[in-house]
Amino acid sequence: MTVSPPAAADAAVSEADREAVAALPARIVAAWAEHDAAAFARVFTEEGTMVLPGVYRDGREQIESFMAAAFQGPYKGTRVVGTPLTLKFFRPDAAIIVTQGGVLGPGESTVSDARAVRATWVAAKQEDGRWYLAAYQNSPRDSA
Repeated sequence: MTVSPPAAADAAVSEADREAVAALPARIVAAWAEHDAAAFARVFTEEGTMVLPGVYRDGREQIESFMAAAFQGPYKGTRVVGTPLTLKFFRPDAAIIVTQGGVLGPGESTVSDARAVRATWVAAKQEDGRWYLAAYQNSPRDSA
């Protein structure tokens, strides 16, 4: 079953808001490229959540702490890539992005099937007028 956002919500979204939401994954990619856990976490709301296979982090502080350790450990020397599949606004201040991508190991130029993921990004416009991630979740692209 496919649920479409109300046409009124989508029509009420400005081009600037569409661009700001569409830029959220690129901000994560850029922070990852620098292995900058603080910049990575700042893409999230203060109360944001991040769910990865076997990982649940609640709040910007936990996300930053996890990513700082990951950039020194299993993600050291890696890059992340993603391609947007959908961008849907379900309210003028809330949107969902679905991407496909994954982690590139050192020297890799394509994501291996084993590390390919699909991800859901929930974006929220905050009182300051800026867009942040309220939630991020990814799962393996292919079933086992």
